[in-house]
Amino acid sequence: MLESIFHINVNVTDFERSLAFYQMLGFKVIRDLKEGGNEKLSIGLRIPDCRGRAVLMILGDNPRATRLDLIEWKNPPTAGKPYPHLWHAGMCRIALRTRELRKDYEELKAKGVEFWSEPQMFGGKDGREEGFVCCTDPDGTVIELIQV
Repeated sequence: MLESIFHINVNVTDFERSLAFYQMLGFKVIRDLKEGGNEKLSIGLRIPDCRGRAVLMILGDNPRATRLDLIEWKNPPTAGKPYPHLWHAGMCRIALRTRELRKDYEELKAKGVEFWSEPQMFGGKDGREEGFVCCTDPDGTVIELIQV
C-alpha cells in the first residue's frame, strides 16, 4: 500500500545555481548522488543513455520528510521551459509551509528573491492569520510559501 510522497523531482539547467537557491530556502543535502547514470535508469525513466548530476534535499530534520530530487541532466541535457502559467494540466508549483510567512518573505527578498507580489494574507481558523506568496526558482519552477 502507498504511504507517502518520497520525493519531488525538479529538473534544472544549472545545478550549482539551483542548489544554492534551494539551500537559501532552507533545504539541506541529505544524499549527494554525484554525476552518473546507468542502463536501469535509462530504461526505467525512458531517457536514452541518461547521465545527470543530482542531490536529495529535505527541509527540517525529519528523516521521513518528503525529499526534493534536484537534477541537471547532462545527457541528454535538461531542455525546455517551465509552464507559462499556473492553470495548465499537471504539476504546477511546489508549496512550502512556513510559520512566519512575512519574516521569511522579507529575508528572502533581501537576498534577491523576486516575488510575484507581497504576501497575500487572510483570516484562518481560530482567527490565526494565514497567507501565501509565490516566486520562481532560477529555471522558472513556481515556489509557493504558505502559512496555514
